[in-house]
Amino acid sequence: MGKMKRYKLTKKDMTTHGGFQWKIGKTYLANGEGDLCGKGWLHFYTSPLLAVLLNPTHANIVKPRLFLAECGGKTKNDHGLKIGHTKARLIKELPMPIVTPTQRVAFGILCAQKVYNEPTWAAWAAAWLEGDRTVAEAARAARAAWEEAWAAERVAAAAAARAARAAVAAAEAEWAAERAAETAAAWAARAAAASDFSLDKIAEEAIKY
Repeated sequence: MGKMKRYKLTKKDMTTHGGFQWKIGKTYLANGEGDLCGKGWLHFYTSPLLAVLLNPTHANIVKPRLFLAECGGKTKNDHGLKIGHTKARLIKELPMPIVTPTQRVAFGILCAQKVYNEPTWAAWAAAWLEGDRTVAEAARAARAAWEEAWAAERVAAAAAARAARAAVAAAEAEWAAERAAETAAAWAARAAAASDFSLDKIAEEAIKY
């Protein structure tokens, strides 16, 4: 497999989970064994925007640094949320994209729209994206839909409804907005069956708001 451009977040001292130390120009190897979140994989994002948008639900690094990386070897994909490689080298540091709270909420809503189309919720989501930033009572029905689907073990439906509920929570600041928005994205990505579901494209769309 050829070399691919990826993006890496680190702490101020260029360490990541468990104190793993990164250096620019050094090649790192992993064995490709086990789950993506384990030590067998080197973790990256497919775009700078996704790195920033998904940080709160992943490493949750405070004041992270962003690096361009060159990756290869084996690859493992977590529904587009993050990518694992077995070979990687940091090339250079990049400026961190600036993302507003509104853009974070828009990201969560846009992701949920890909997998959840209950009419009342869909109408609320469309209105919010068009500028009506109120939160309709009916939009909270997404929570009831999630609970019902979960109890019935309809996993895909539950994941979709959970994404919709998280998007509402982000909009009404019931949870910390950034975490709720990224939770919506995560559940939507796992519920999606369409091959054209691209978090990169959705992130680019969200930045327009």
